[in-house]
Amino acid sequence: MPNSELMPIGVFARRSGLTSSALRFYADSGLLTPAEVDPVTGYRYYRADQVARAAGLRRLREIGMSLAAAEAVLDAGPGDAARLIDAHVAKALADAEAVRREAAVIKSSLTGAPGLPLAALKGPVPAGAIEQVLTATAHDPGMPVLGGLRVETTPEAVTLTATDRYRLSTRTLVPAEAATAHWAGTVDGDDLRTALTHIRRSPLLRVEATPHTIRLRGADGADRHCRLLEAEFPDHRLTLASLPAAGTRVTVAKDPLLRALEDQPGERSTLRATRRGLHVRAAGDPGPGVPLPAVVTGPELCVSFELTTLYPAVGTAVGPDVLLDLRGPGRPVTIRSADRGDLTTLAMPVRHDHCA
Repeated sequence: MPNSELMPIGVFARRSGLTSSALRFYADSGLLTPAEVDPVTGYRYYRADQVARAAGLRRLREIGMSLAAAEAVLDAGPGDAARLIDAHVAKALADAEAVRREAAVIKSSLTGAPGLPLAALKGPVPAGAIEQVLTATAHDPGMPVLGGLRVETTPEAVTLTATDRYRLSTRTLVPAEAATAHWAGTVDGDDLRTALTHIRRSPLLRVEATPHTIRLRGADGADRHCRLLEAEFPDHRLTLASLPAAGTRVTVAKDPLLRALEDQPGERSTLRATRRGLHVRAAGDPGPGVPLPAVVTGPELCVSFELTTLYPAVGTAVGPDVLLDLRGPGRPVTIRSADRGDLTTLAMPVRHDHCA
């Protein structure tokens, strides 16, 4: 190839974003071989069509890929390359989370203080409760505490609470063995999700607090640590205490209500409670909507919700029937099981354009 069509290593380095020393290293590794090497001077020359591979190699190395993994991506087709990149990212994230958890354990061990016993629970019970309440969390970089689960313990009860500012879910558990500690902290939600299998398989789960984690100790003696979040949790107790009394109560079968919500077009749905039952329709739709048999007490009301707020609140309720305590437009609706009241969810409505 004529030299006029080739780039010396310095020019190629500027175009690819790699240093000359990196290019020499990749050439020696066989990942990016020069198009020509002058036999007298040893100068290396590259073609223009090698820039894309060089830039891709740079990007892959910047996200921490090994040489072998980067070569496999560069030599693969688009589909296989994407899968290899996804696998690398998943492993990197898992490794980072493992480091973060282990760092919290190490920090807690620095004081040398023993863990504070909080409660003993039958493992399958808190596992189910954690899954239910965690549906009300949110991943918000500006407020990471919204991704956590608030845990409050007394000798009589363990209360779990989560909120994404549009929903608030809370459930109270009775410990298998009474503890003496009154304690409150916010536990990393992702750590709890990772620990769910361990929790569920523990006939008896002992929960202890350390300075930076809660320790979950199963009957087999194996421990799992979940990090504590330092940011202040939203004042959910004030929210619950300031709720006005519900004026209208609706008792409705859960599954038909969920199906009606699924079938509504758009992102918002309106619930209209009347003496004849509950009607579900798309927000802003003046039509009658889907009628559902329901027991309604109190004044007729019409309230609209984002589907992403209402649907999980109804879906996590225990049992075949749910209670909806309505307070009117703009005020939280309480959603809970009709026969088991240990899980309660508040859902914030939205403004609706038409509710005749």
